[in-house]
Order: sequence, then C-alpha cells, then structure tokens
Amino acid sequence: MYVKYARIWIPDPEVVWKSAELLKNYKPGDKVLHLRFEDGKDLEYKLDPKSKELPPLRNPDILVGENDLTALSYLHEPAVLHNLKVRFIDSKLIYTYCGIVLVAINPYEQLPIYGEDIINAYSGQNMGDMDPHIFAVAEEAYKQMARDERNQSIIVSGESGAGKTVSAKYAMRYFATVSGSASDANVEEKVLASNPIMESIGNAKTTRNDNSSRFGKYIEIGFDKRYRIIGANMRTYLLEKSRVVFQAEEERNYHIFYQLCASAALPEFKTLRLGNATYFHYTKQGGSPVIDGIDDAKEMTNTRRACSLLGIIDSYQMGIFQILAAILHLGNVSFTSRDADSCTIPPKHEPLSIFCDLMGVEYEQMAHWLCHRKLATATETYIKPISKLQAVNARDALAKHIYANLFNWIVGHVNEALHSTMKQHSFIGVLDIYGFETFEINSFEQFCINYANEKLQQQFNMHVFKLEQEEYMKEQIPWTLIDFYDNQPCINLIEAKLGILDLLDEECKMPKGSDNSWAQKLYNTHLNKTSLFEKPRLSNKAFIIKHFADKVEYQCEGFLEKNKDTVYEEQIQVLKSSKLKMLSELFLDVKAISPTSATPSGRTPLSRTAVKPAKSKTVQASKEHKKTVGHQFRNSLQLLMETLNATTPHYVRCIKPNDFKFPFMFDEKRTVQQLRACGVLETIRISAAGFPSRWTYQEFFSRYRVLMKQKDVLGDRKQTCKNVLEKLILDKDKYQFGKTKIFFRAGQVAYLEKIRSDKLRAACVRIQKTIRGWLMRKKYLRMRKAAITVQRYVRGYQARCLATFLRRTRAALIIQKFQRMYTIRKRYRRTRKATVVLQSYSRGYIARKQYRKMLREHKATVIQKRVRGWLARLHYHRTLEAIVYLQCCYRRMMAKRELKKLKIEARSVEHYKKLNFGMENKIMQLQRKIDEQSKDSKSLLEKLTSLEVVYRLETEKLKSDVERLKTSEEEAKNATNRVLSLQEEITRLQKELLQTQSEKKSIQDKAEIYKQETDQLVLELKDQNTLLKKEKDELNHRIQDQAKEMTDAMEKRLMEETKQLELDLNDERLRYQNLLNEFSRLEERYDDLKDEMKLMVNISKPGRKRTDSTHSSNESEYTYSSEITEAEDFPMRMEEPSEKKAPLDMSLFLKLQKRVTELEQEKQSLQDELDRKEEQVLRAKAKEEERPQMRGAELEYESLKRQELESENKKLKNELNELRKALIEKSAPGVSAPGAPAYRVLLEQMTSVSEELEVRKEEVLILRSQLMSQKEAIPPKNTMTDSTILLEDVQKMKDKGEIAQAYIGLKETNRSSLQDCHLLNEDGELWLVYEGLKEANRLLESQLQTQKRSHDNELEALRGEIQGLKEENNRQQQLLAQNLQLPPEARIEASLQHEITRLTNENLDLMEQLEKQDKTVRKLKKQLKVFAKKIDELEVGQMENISPGQIIDEPIHPVNIPRKEKDFQGMLEYKKEDEPKLVKNLILDLKPRGVAVNLIPGLPAYILFMCVRHADYLNDDQKVRSLLTSTINGIKKILKKRGDDFETVSFWLSNTCRFLHCLKQYSGEEGFMKHNTTRQNEHCLTNFDLAEYRQVLSDLAIQIYQQLVRVLENILQPMIVSGMLEHETIQGVSGVKPTGLRKRTSSIADEGTYTLDSIIRQLNTFHSIMCQHGMDPELVKQVVKQMFYIIGAVTLNNLLLRKDMCSWSKGMQIRYNVSQLEEWLRDKNLMTSGAKETLEPLIQAAQLLQVKKKTDEDAEAICSMCNALTTAQIVKVLNLYTPVNEFEERVTVSFIRTIQMRMRDRKDSPQLLMDAKHIFPVTFPFNPSSLALETIQIPASLGLGFLTRV
Repeated sequence: MYVKYARIWIPDPEVVWKSAELLKNYKPGDKVLHLRFEDGKDLEYKLDPKSKELPPLRNPDILVGENDLTALSYLHEPAVLHNLKVRFIDSKLIYTYCGIVLVAINPYEQLPIYGEDIINAYSGQNMGDMDPHIFAVAEEAYKQMARDERNQSIIVSGESGAGKTVSAKYAMRYFATVSGSASDANVEEKVLASNPIMESIGNAKTTRNDNSSRFGKYIEIGFDKRYRIIGANMRTYLLEKSRVVFQAEEERNYHIFYQLCASAALPEFKTLRLGNATYFHYTKQGGSPVIDGIDDAKEMTNTRRACSLLGIIDSYQMGIFQILAAILHLGNVSFTSRDADSCTIPPKHEPLSIFCDLMGVEYEQMAHWLCHRKLATATETYIKPISKLQAVNARDALAKHIYANLFNWIVGHVNEALHSTMKQHSFIGVLDIYGFETFEINSFEQFCINYANEKLQQQFNMHVFKLEQEEYMKEQIPWTLIDFYDNQPCINLIEAKLGILDLLDEECKMPKGSDNSWAQKLYNTHLNKTSLFEKPRLSNKAFIIKHFADKVEYQCEGFLEKNKDTVYEEQIQVLKSSKLKMLSELFLDVKAISPTSATPSGRTPLSRTAVKPAKSKTVQASKEHKKTVGHQFRNSLQLLMETLNATTPHYVRCIKPNDFKFPFMFDEKRTVQQLRACGVLETIRISAAGFPSRWTYQEFFSRYRVLMKQKDVLGDRKQTCKNVLEKLILDKDKYQFGKTKIFFRAGQVAYLEKIRSDKLRAACVRIQKTIRGWLMRKKYLRMRKAAITVQRYVRGYQARCLATFLRRTRAALIIQKFQRMYTIRKRYRRTRKATVVLQSYSRGYIARKQYRKMLREHKATVIQKRVRGWLARLHYHRTLEAIVYLQCCYRRMMAKRELKKLKIEARSVEHYKKLNFGMENKIMQLQRKIDEQSKDSKSLLEKLTSLEVVYRLETEKLKSDVERLKTSEEEAKNATNRVLSLQEEITRLQKELLQTQSEKKSIQDKAEIYKQETDQLVLELKDQNTLLKKEKDELNHRIQDQAKEMTDAMEKRLMEETKQLELDLNDERLRYQNLLNEFSRLEERYDDLKDEMKLMVNISKPGRKRTDSTHSSNESEYTYSSEITEAEDFPMRMEEPSEKKAPLDMSLFLKLQKRVTELEQEKQSLQDELDRKEEQVLRAKAKEEERPQMRGAELEYESLKRQELESENKKLKNELNELRKALIEKSAPGVSAPGAPAYRVLLEQMTSVSEELEVRKEEVLILRSQLMSQKEAIPPKNTMTDSTILLEDVQKMKDKGEIAQAYIGLKETNRSSLQDCHLLNEDGELWLVYEGLKEANRLLESQLQTQKRSHDNELEALRGEIQGLKEENNRQQQLLAQNLQLPPEARIEASLQHEITRLTNENLDLMEQLEKQDKTVRKLKKQLKVFAKKIDELEVGQMENISPGQIIDEPIHPVNIPRKEKDFQGMLEYKKEDEPKLVKNLILDLKPRGVAVNLIPGLPAYILFMCVRHADYLNDDQKVRSLLTSTINGIKKILKKRGDDFETVSFWLSNTCRFLHCLKQYSGEEGFMKHNTTRQNEHCLTNFDLAEYRQVLSDLAIQIYQQLVRVLENILQPMIVSGMLEHETIQGVSGVKPTGLRKRTSSIADEGTYTLDSIIRQLNTFHSIMCQHGMDPELVKQVVKQMFYIIGAVTLNNLLLRKDMCSWSKGMQIRYNVSQLEEWLRDKNLMTSGAKETLEPLIQAAQLLQVKKKTDEDAEAICSMCNALTTAQIVKVLNLYTPVNEFEERVTVSFIRTIQMRMRDRKDSPQLLMDAKHIFPVTFPFNPSSLALETIQIPASLGLGFLTRV
C-alpha cells in the first residue's frame, strides 16, 4: 500500500495532521519515508525505530466528504478530521454521521435548514436515505418508538458553545411539528415555550458561549397511543449555583438578572427598586453586562410571555421577579469587621433593608443571623459570631440556596403546565447535558461534569458494542471479541467505596475537615495503586484523573465547601417566616432529591420499561440540606442512567469548531480535542476493530463488476462475490460473508477501490491506446490521402504553372514587341509633336514678330501719312487763305472801280433808256406772273390756311415741346448743378474711396488674419461639431435604448404586475381553497367526533338503537341553502345540541341570521304571490265550471285548435313585436309618411291580419258546410234519445274525471271502422259528435271574433301610436325651427337638452313596458305550468281510477292503433319517498368502473340534473332543496368512505363538475347559453335560481380536487425518489459508492423497487381513468400539472438533501428521466398544460450538475441558466456536488463564492426546499355539453326503474 504516489497523513503541530505523498516505494526496514507535501516541499520523515508504525494512509478522494464516517475505508483520526473539515468548510454541511452518532458542528451562523419544509422532507424517511440532520435523528427516534413500542432517548452532549441547547430545541420542535397535539391544549407549543424560561434562569454568558446552559436537563416528551404529544416532564441536573455569586472575567450571571435590570423602568417593576446591572455586585463582576445583538428588555418580554403560556399567573411572576431582585440586593449587603472573629452590618443598611422588604422578613433578625450562627451540642446551644469572610460566604450561600430553590420551583411549575391527565403510552427523552470540560483551573463543577460524561461514555460504549454484536449475529458471521476502552475503572475511582466522592463526603463530616486533609487522604488511598490517579509534581493541593478523553488536573481548593453547600439553619428559618407567600412555598416540601433536580411527579408509567422513580424519603427540615451535593448528584445520575438504559438511545455530539465564534472557521486542534472527548474516535476505533465496511451482495456486484470475468458471473450473486473475493483478497480474515452483506476489515475497501481504479485505469489506457492507434492510423491514412491529393494538385498546379509560364513568356514577347513598338511610336509621336509644337511656337513667334514689325511700319506709315496730309492741308489752307485774301482784295479793288463807272453812267440818259428798254414786256410778264402768283397765292392761301391749322397745331405742340424743353432745360440746369455736386461728391467719394481702399487693405489684412483664425476656429468647431454629432448620435442611441429599455421595462413591469395580479388571484384562490380544505378537515373531524360520541353513547346505553349513518351526514350538510330554503328549518336545527357542529364565528352567525330574515321576507312575498295565483286559478276554474260541459270529442278538438290558435297568436305577437321594433328604430321625422318603412310594415301587417281573418272565416264556413253535409248524410235513428237529454247528461258531468272518462271512450269509439257506424249510432255517438262539432264551431267563431277584436284594438293602438309619432314629428319640427332662431351655442345646448330629455323619457317608458311584460310573461308561465300540472294529474288520476267494470261495459272492439312517437322533455320524474333510493343507487352503491366502461361519461350527473329539472318544472322548492342537499351529502359520504380510491374520487370529481356545468348551461343566463341548441334552451330552468347551489357545488368540487391530489400524491410519493433518483434508468452510468453503517435504499432494480417505468405506468393509469370518467380536458391538465409539480418538488427536495445524489452521472440520469416525462406529455397532447414548466427547477438542477464549474464564464452561464432555482438551492447543489469517479473534480470554494457574489442582487426566497404539499388553485372552466337530455337512456343496471322519463 505504501508505494510511490501513495498519500499518507503525518502529525503536524499546527494543523494536527498534514497530507503528504510518497516519492519512493516503502520497503520493510526503511527508516525514512521520502515525502512531498501539497505545497511542493519535500521532507524525509523518520519512522519510530521502536514501534516502527507507519503513518496512516489517506482515503481516496472519491470517499472524502462522505455522509457517514464509517464509510471511509481507512478509519483513523486524520481521516475523520479531514472528512469533517471538507464537509464543514467546502460543502457547508454541519452534520455528519459517525455510525450511530450524529456529529454536529456549530456554524455560528443561522442556516436555512430548519424550516417546516425541511421537517416535512425528513418526516417518514429512513435515516440513511437523507443527508445527516438533527431531524433525521429525531425522525428515527419517533419511528422506532412507534415501530418497536419502546421509549427513546436523544443524548445531546458537547462542551459549552458547541450548540447542545439549540440541537435539543430543534429535536423538540421536530416532535412538536410532526406529531401534533392529542388535545386542544397546544401541548407542543408549551413544550417549545419552556425553552425561553429555562434559558433565562439557567443560561449565562461564558467566555466560550454567549448562551451557555449552566445545568443539565432531561426532557421527557410523552405520547399517546396514536403517538401525539400529550405532555412533557423535565428533570435538571447540577445547576451551577456558584455563578449567582461569582462570575469570571468577560462572563455574566444568569440572563434573568440582566433582563430584570433592563426592564427596571417598567411601572410594575418600580417596587423592585432595581437599577443598572453595573450597580449590583452579583452582576458586575464579569465586566461584560451586555451581549452584542441581544436586547435584554425584549428577551424579558419573551420570558414573561412564555410564563403566561405555561400558566404561571402574573402574581407568581411578580413573586419570582421580587425574589430575584432581592437576591441582587442581597449581594450588595456589606459587612464591617469588629475583630478577627466577628463582624456587623451597618445600621439601616439600605441593600439589606430593600432585601427584607422584598422578602417580607424582619430586618433585625436577618441582620443578626447574617453575622451570627447557632452551634448545637448534646446538651446546649450556643450563638457564635462569625468573621467577615464567613459572613460573606454565608450571604453568598444563602443567595445560591434561594436561587436554587427558586429554580426548582419554576421547573416544578413548568412540569405542572406540561403535565397531562391523559395516559402516557410512551415517551422520547431529550438529554441536554454538559460535555467533557477541562480548563486551566478545574474545580468541583468540572469534576461532576466529567464524572457524568464518564457514565454516559460507558453507556455509549456498551451500546455501540451491543449494536456491533447484534449486527454480526444477525448476519451469522463468526463473532470475535472486539477490544474497546472500558472506563469502569475510572468510574470506580470516583464513585466506589473509598472512592473520591466517598472520601469527600467523609471529609465533609469531619469537624475540622479541610481541602488539604482530603487531598492527603486521596494520595494515601489511590496514588500508585491505580494508573488513572496521579499527583502533580509541583502541587500538594491537586490531583489528576485520567479520563477517557484526556487527563484533567483538579484543584482541591473549594471542593469541601461546594460539596457541603452550607446554608445556616437560622437564615432558612427567617425566610420560612416570611410574609411573602411564594417564598415560604420555596422552603416547604423539599424532597430528598437534590435541590438541583426536579421532582418526577406527574410522570406516568412507561410501556415495556420499569424506570425507578426518584426516591422521595421525607426527612426533617433540619437535615434536608445536610446531604452533600456529590451524593445528590450521584443519585440523580444513577436515576438518569437507569432511564437511559431502559430506552433506545440516539447520540448527538456537538462540536465547537473555534473559540472565536467565527462562522465556518475550522480549528483542527480544538476539533480533535473535542472528538477525543465526545467518544467519536472511540466509535471509529470500535468500528475499525471489527468489520467497518459492509456491502450487500448486489451493491458489491454492481460496484466491482469490472473486476470479474464473464465466466465468473453466475446466476447466484452471493456465490459470484465469494469467488471473486477469494481471488482478489487472499487473506480470508480480511472479510466475512454474512447472510445479506459482505463485511470487510478496515482498508480493504480502499484496496478494492485501488484494484478497481487500476483496472479502470488499465482499461482506460488500453482504450486510449486503441483509440489513439486508430486515430493515428486514421490520421495517417487521412494525411496520406491528403498528401497524394496535395501532390496531385501540386503537380497539376506546377504543370498549369509551366503552361502559364510558357503562355506568359509568349505573351510577354508579344507584349514586349508591341510595347516597344508602342514606346518607340509614342516617343516618335511625342518628339514629332514636340517638334511641331516648337515649330508652331517658333513660326508663330516669327510671324508675330514680323506682324508686329509690319504693324509698326504700317502704323508709322499711317502716322506719316496723317502728318504729311496734315502738313499738306495746313499748307493748302494757308495758301488758300492767302489766295482768297488776294482775290478779295482784288475783287474789292475791281468792285470799287465798277462802282465808280456805274455812278457815272447813272447820271447819263442813255443809261435810263437802256434801263427802261423792254420794261413793258417785263411788266406783261410780271402781270402774268402776278396772275399766276395770285392763283398760286389762292392755292397757297388755302394751303396756308390748312397749314395755319397745322401750324397752329404744330405751334401748340411746339409750345408744349418748348415748355417741355424749358422744363428739360431747367432740369438740365438742375442736372448740371447736380452733376457738379455729384462731381464734387465723386471727388469726395474718390478721396473716401482711396481712404476706404487703404482701410479695406488693412481690413483685408485683418480679415485674412481673421479668416485664418476663423478657419482654424471653424475646423475646431467642425471637430467639436463632429464630436457633438457623435455625442448626439450616442445620446440619440442612448435615448432610443433608454426608450426601448423604458418600454421594455414598462412592458416588463406590466407583465410583472399582470403576473403579480395573477399570482395574487391564485393566492386568493389558494387561500380560499385552503380554507375549504380546512373546513372539510374540520367537518370530517366533527363527523368523527360525532361517531365517537355515538359509539360511546351506544356503549353506555346498550338498549339504545343506532341511528342511520346518513342522518348525521345529512345534518352536517344542512347549512347549505339557496333561495328556496325554508327558514322554519333553522330553529329546528338549532334545537338539536347533539347534532350541532363546532362553535361558529359570531360574525358568521349574524350574517346567517340576516340571511334567514331576508329569506323569510322573500318567502312571505312568494307566498302572497302564490295566494294571488291560486285565487286567479279558482276564478278561472269557476268560469270554466259555469260553461256548458262538453264531451271528449269537443275536448280533443278544442285542444287541437287551441294549440293551432296559440301558435297563430304567437306568430301574430312576433309580427307585432317586429312592427313595434320597426317603429322604435325609425322614430324620426317623416316616419308616418305614406312611403315610410313603418307605414309600409303597418300596412303589410294589417293586410296579412285581414287575409288571415278571411282564411279563418273560410275555414269556419268549410267546417260548417262539412258538418251540415254530415248531418244530412246520417239519418236519425229511432233509438236515438233526445238531444236535450244528452246535453243534460253532458252538463251533469261536472266532475273532470267523468269528462276524462268520456273523452277516453270517445277516442276509442272514434277509431272504429266505418262498417260499425250503425252500431255506434245506436247509442247516439254520431249525434254527440255532431253537437260537439257545432259547439266547437261556435267556440272557434267566438275565439276568432275575440281575436279580431283584439287585433282591431291592437290596430287602433298602433294608429294611436302613429298619431303620436306624427305629433312628435310636428313637435320636433317646431323645436327645430325654434332652435334655428337661436345662436349656435344655445342651439346645440338646447338640442342636446331636448334629446337627453326625450331619450330619458323613452328609456323610462321602455323600462316600464319591459317590466310589465316580464311580469306578465312570468305570471303566464307559472299559470300555464300550474294548469298543465293539474291537468296532467287529473288525467293520470282518472286513467288509474277507471274500473275494469266500466271498461267492460263500453262496447269496445279491437282496432289498429298507430303508435305516435312520444316527444320527451329531458326530465325524470320520481316520487318524494324514492329520493333516498335514488341517492343510494346512483351515488352510494354505484361502482365507477362499470359506469366508466359501459355508459356515457357523466351519466349520474345528467340523471341528477334531469331530476332537478322536473322538480323545477313542478315548482316544488322542497323537492329541489332536498334533492340537491341529499346529492351533496351522498357525494361527501361516498368520498369519506372510499376517499383513498383514486378511481372513486376521479369519478365523482368528473360528475360533480358535469353537474355544475349542467346547472350553468341550463340556468337561463345569457352567458351560459351561447353554445346551446334551441332545444337545449327550451330545457332551461324556469322557476328557481340555483346560483347559490352552484357555489356550493363549486366548493365541493374544489374539496374533491384537493382530495384527488392527496390521493395521487400518496400513490406517487413512494415511487418518486426511487424512480427519479435512485434507479439507474441508463445502466452503468452511475457507480455505487461505499456506504457506512446507515445503508441507503439500493439503486439496483430489485423486484420491489420502483422505476421510472413504474411512474409512467401510474401516470398512464391516472390519465386513462380520468379520460374514461369524462373529466374536462382543462381539469385533466390541471391534475397533470399538479402531478408533475409533486414529482419535480419531491425529486428536487431529495436531491438537495442527499449528497450522494449530486453528481454528474446523476444529473444525466435526471435529464433522461425528465425527457421521458416530457415524451409522455407529448404523447398525451398535454404540453400546453404547464406541467413541463413545473419541472423547470429540477431540469436546471440537473443541468447544474452537468455543466462546467471552474471559470468566471461558467459562473455567468450558471447564473443565467438557473433562473428557476433560488440562490440557496444553487449554492446547496454546488456544495453537495460529489464526484463519483476519480476523473471528476470537486467544486472549489472560490467558485461558489463567485456564484454568491453574482447572485447577491437577486431577490428570491431564502427557502431551500420547494413546498411539496403546495396545491395549485383549481378552476373549473365552463364546458357545455352537446348531449341532448331527451336522448339519454337510463340503463336497467343502475336500478333506477322508479324514474319516469317525461
């Protein structure tokens, strides 16, 4: 085993044991082990050369964290310590089994594992089937008490602060919750209420525990024969009285003192004169008066409430507080020394004065005896003063004595409150006692405590040894004596003769006995004579005892004083004379038992045990306190051991993990110390000495099947296991074969596990080798194929590349050729182009230069030409001017010369002659010219005239032009002036322009700078704008996201609110249904109590007859009522005290009384209406009797015509209603016009009515003619009697019976053949027919006339309505005209006001008409039914009363009678006296299976409803009420009788719902008639409103549904855990792990084991039964949803409480099982039922077991995936996750903390388990039936022949 890589444990001073790994194989003879620690350090560990013991081996990881320490293969201290640490730190599990012991580690934190759901989960479970828990121990004790009928004990031990009291409290709470109370006294609450009282007076703060119990207590919880709590009794042991007067540092006195001080300000405590706790000497010594997180005032309130609950009245409570306050004041009493041997109390000492006032004693006496004592000798009595030290000790002893007696008194009163007068059948005792203690200074208290633990350890060892022996004997294996530690020598050392206690008592009797002398006696008696007693080296006042747990050194100082417990007699006498009544009670009857133990009064004898009661020898009061404390403790301990030995013990060992009270902190040193002290390691050692590992043959085969070959597997599992073990383990002493189990020595399972893991590892290696070879071959082939493919592709690629290269080379050459050509050509073209360009530019330059030259020359020539021309012209002009001047000068000279000649000639005659020559001619010529000129002048004058006109016009025009020109000239002048001014302005502006240009330049420069700056700023702004745009976009996105989120949030909130409302509705519905369930339970209890009372009465009175069992059932349901319930029955029921139910609530009683009053008033109104109807009926009957009586033919004809006329009348009424409707709908102006629709409808109706009347008249005429022709055709006979005689005979038939008889005879005779007419005529039958026809004609005429008159009246009424409508139209027109004259606002308001008024009036009129019509319709219906009923009764009665003689006298001849098919109305008639038979045959004696298979579903419901319909048709309220009440009571009775039969409950749930649906469908309410046929609507109930009975039936259906759920839950409960969790649906996935002493249910499918197939078969059975019974589909879905919820909840709860189920393979099994259930839902089309959703928590838990649990991503995935699981459930599953195989890994603590951190914001329930008892609120959706009632046939097998179809 010690090979390389083997892990071992080596001692370590820090952590006690440290894990290491072997680096080399160990060989015998090696002195050193080469080790490596887990942190990587290496060590050479030296072995002890003497013992040569090897270090203990470490268990495989697969076994670490087991629920039971005995399941470990290596059982030793380090394995136990490591297993507890892993469970406590990693898995947060505080409970662990160690064989029969439950180890409980105090977590110092409140855990959610003690709720009522956990209690329910452990209730009824085997101890090994669930994870370790205090509830499992309590359940085991409770189960063994009920199974073995033997008393049980739960022994809770541990050191202070380990959680003993809390564990005991939870155990008692479990009993109180599971068993309940046998009476109404709430004993279980009182048992739990005793805890606050005992904690306040018996618990105190110590350095190790804030709420340490300073006494031991044994509580016996009594049970009756039905194992319900009836009472309890408490015994206490060794109260630490010294704490009253002394507390160590950081400790407190008992809680009650601090609670009193904290409540000192209360008015009722003013008289106690209390103050702060630091004021009193007895409460301030520890220096720690306050406990963090504890409110002493609040605790005081709880203590007082508990006292009140236990029956301690207020006066006694105040007496207790008064005595406690007096003790505090007594501690403040101080003494003054007179001398060394005497002392005194100061006069009027305030603390003593307060003490005396509170205790009711005299101040002087108490002051005297506190400082003195009385010494009695044989002859005299002396009063001796005492020293100050002795006085202080006496004061403290008195305080301790008072407190101890008060403690006993309170315990006695608690016992009285818990005492029961009923006979106790058995009990379970809970022992909460101190564990082994060792301190630096150990005194008398520690000695007694350790002595008690020695006794308990001895009893424990013997019990463990006994169990081991019983197990070996049971399995019939060879018994070998197991060597175990026997602590009897240590017990003898303490309690035997001349033992420590004996010597102590002897020393106490010595006059001058002292602690030193006692120590010397101990040394002389025991030193060197026993190895268990030692003397310390450095002390003569101490001794050492070697206890089973450890060596303890006790200091002798104080032993004698504490053992004596000296109290001066005189002080006791002073207290006995107290005026305080309660104080005197404390010292009256003190028994011989120690004051620290409660009297066993009130205990009843125990079954099968004979426990000795405490001895109660009464001695004188002067000696009662002389018995030593050690002696008293030894006696009480002996009594306790006798009690425990007479019971079956169960052990709880509480461990304190650290001294700092830190939550989930594990101190290995302290834990190991306590494990050694509490006997856990001793249990391990005893188990390890024998055969600790035990396997059943099937489990061994399943686990180690891998070690067997196929040929080794035989049909006999036992022989197979034997053969394999003989090969695997050669040493046969290492195992034994029992009857059902294989027993292994320690380490053998680990050896087998190692072989198994090696085999699996070898198999894995082989599988890996094969798979890797296969993978490599596959990879090689794939690579080879890939290489070939690659080569092919590469070669092809290369070939293609070569071809491409060649093509590219050729192409390159061509490209180069063309490229070079292109380049050269391009270069040539570029050169040519450049040359051409250069040429063009140069030529252009030359041409331009030449052109400029020519231009210059041309311009020079022009200039020269111009200059030369100018010079020539200038010379010419000068020459011309000179020539002209010369000519002028010359001509002037010549003219002057000629002038001189002419002057000379003029002076001569010749000259005149010459001048007048030819003058006449000239004158003639001139005359002609004048004439011509005159003519011309005339023409010219005319022209001139015309021209003058033109001129005048032109002149005027010119004048105007002149004027305009003048104005233009002026304007020009002005413009000129303006031009000048403008020129000046231009000049100025030019100057300004220059200035502006300069400024512009500067501005431009500035603008340029500004532009640059602006551009820079623009760029920056653009950047900012871009950023802002981005921000804007982001904000827009964010706003959109926020809007979307807000929308989603609103939708989510709306959905949540909707869901919350649905949840609230479901909660309300659930509360209501729970109340119904509670009511049903109370009702059943009430019925049971009634039956018991009747049984008791019958037993006491043998002659009294037993009443019918249905009577009580009927009476129990008599409170159901509806509108037809009679009020007179209420006082009658109230007068029957024997039938009365449990006391009613007063408010409910007042409501019922009010309802009865309302029903009485309604009944009175109905009675009055019934009287009126009867009067109307009588009047109608009187009128009918006054009419002449007619024969049967007339009645028949009249009935036929009456039906026809009624149908016609109905038709006319419908037409009239259409007319009215048309008039109402078309009530607008112009309605009454001839072309209006209403007018046309009216004319059509009038026409049809007149035509109908004409037709009727014609029919009457035809009938008359036929009658006349018949009358003429039939000749009268002589034998015919006078018609008047016959008429008189008819009139004499005033009895309706005679008329009916005549009618029957008439029908029979009318069916005769024609050839017998003459025989009929002999008796006057034809005449009778003729007269009848005449009378019928007259009747028809009268009816037609009446109908005509009514039609005329209706027409007149319609005409009146038309006239009214015309008037209304006129009035509307007038109003419209008036409104048009008004303003628009007033017009609208007036029209609205008028319209409102009109509509209101019309509405009121219509409502009145509707009410009148409804009343008329109801009245007519009731009258019609009453008449029809009476006529039917008369007809039936007369037919029954026809005597045979009458029938014989009639001349009846055989005729052929055609049978007419009867039209059934869907009703069943029965007689009142047949109602019990109906209920008995249809409900009580009906077998559901036969009905479900052979008949239509819901047949009983249809039959019952058809009976109700008939009762409603008869208007018989008594019959309806009686039938419905009997039906409900019958259903309840059959369900009570066969309530555990699923088929019966399902059958009546289906029929109750169908009955309820029928009541709704045929109620006449419009909402329920939508899907009805016309025929079904005719079958509606007409007289009674059964809404209240519908509610009663709905409540009954709810109760049946809840009962159905309970039934299927009871059926499914045993299957769920086995089928869903334990059974391996997928074989071979899960591995069976080694288990400890407490075996679990095997997961192997044996014959009696339930599997998943069992669950599915059961579900199929349930579903088929419900479908056969015709249950509503919606209701089936609800039942299936509830079933799946139960399956999911129970499975998940067990998963959360079972560590062995939390593994990967189990998660896979669960997933597969859930998939099978989902497949079942799909097959049944039930996926929409919501059943799958109820499995969601289980599905997520299974997924959680399978997912990775390492990284943060895994944690995130888990948080998002497991939304249906609470945080507590997720953490619990992760903590419980356990690898089944070595290849799985555990969940790290850091990962679990990550999960907790991520889910801390999730708001979910802190509850760990699902409520498996939760029932979803049920609803019954309305489901109408398409089945016609009239088609239902009643089978003869039901025995309902007394029912008649109607």
